[in-house]
Amino acid sequence: MTPARGDHEARRAEVSAAVWRVLTERGFAGLTLRAVAGELGATTGLLTHYFPSKRALLRYALDLLDEAHASRARPHAEAVGPDAEGLPALRAALLDVLPLTPESAAGSRIWVSSWDAALTDPELAGDHAARYRRSRERIAAFAAAAQRRGELRPDRHPEDLAASAQSFVLGLVVQALFAPEEFPAQRQRALLDEYLADLAPTTAATTAATTSARRP
Repeated sequence: MTPARGDHEARRAEVSAAVWRVLTERGFAGLTLRAVAGELGATTGLLTHYFPSKRALLRYALDLLDEAHASRARPHAEAVGPDAEGLPALRAALLDVLPLTPESAAGSRIWVSSWDAALTDPELAGDHAARYRRSRERIAAFAAAAQRRGELRPDRHPEDLAASAQSFVLGLVVQALFAPEEFPAQRQRALLDEYLADLAPTTAATTAATTSARRP
């Protein structure tokens, strides 16, 4: 007898939960069919119904990460409101990438651990590249709005600004994960604000003040 759709969906939810537990406890390096089966109290043979290969399991895990990332709270974006645009929206989007809380640090740790698997598999690498491309497109839209509002220097293409900003926050994520004592949340915010301040347009008043300060 074919299992009822409700039973199938319930079983799939159980499998998803088991995959997530393995990810949080062991990272991508420890994500295997045997480990997931152990979490479920099932055989690896049962799991092949869902994942015919290790690659299928890894791709599913990446999809789970995407879903978790899309559904997680974004306190900084929520603070500026859904209609925010320009620099406030850009800053909020970048802050919500950083591991500023234990929960976001745990999510970042899982995500960074997935890079090793992706770098050794062209198909998984393509999936990752597409995800980061979509993120850059979103950041570029915020950057373009900030330029129109006079909040960012106008001499750089929004896509280049997005690539630079994404590279900055991802680098900061890695440093904060490896040295959390050196990069607490307060310092991460300060470094991001300094980075964005360097992208602000230079006004005549600022130039004059700087020139005056340099005079003997």
